[in-house]
Amino acid sequence: MGLLDSTGEEPESKLRRWVVTGAIFVLLVAIGIWWVLRFHNEKKTVEEFLQAVIVSDMQKAYQIWKPTSSYSYKDFVDDWGPNGFYGPIKSYRIETAQKKSGASGVIVVVELSPFDAFPGNNDTVKNYRTKEVRLWIESRDLSIGFAP
Repeated sequence: MGLLDSTGEEPESKLRRWVVTGAIFVLLVAIGIWWVLRFHNEKKTVEEFLQAVIVSDMQKAYQIWKPTSSYSYKDFVDDWGPNGFYGPIKSYRIETAQKKSGASGVIVVVELSPFDAFPGNNDTVKNYRTKEVRLWIESRDLSIGFAP
């Protein structure tokens, strides 16, 4: 029997192959979970904020926003209230969340709609009334502001 005529595999190399394959699989699953959940806290903050705006709990929304002293409650209601610049808001869709390198926060892009059910992509009349807003979520305290 020659070297190239071997039909079996060494048990040691079979075990090594399974260990390496298993380690790579675990690593890929961990990376996938991280990728899906990397902006979870920031998106959850935006969802909580927009739910408060939808039910017209502007005090709660203002607290979630954690405004600076230069952004008064009146300014906030002028922007987010039912008659404000972005209002009325009845539904929303989070489009993307992204973090620029070296940034201390995350930009969350949200589409806002005045309709109870967010319009589908083929409903051009209703989509015309949707507005896109880019929100800055500071990662350390989850305060919200408008993206720079």
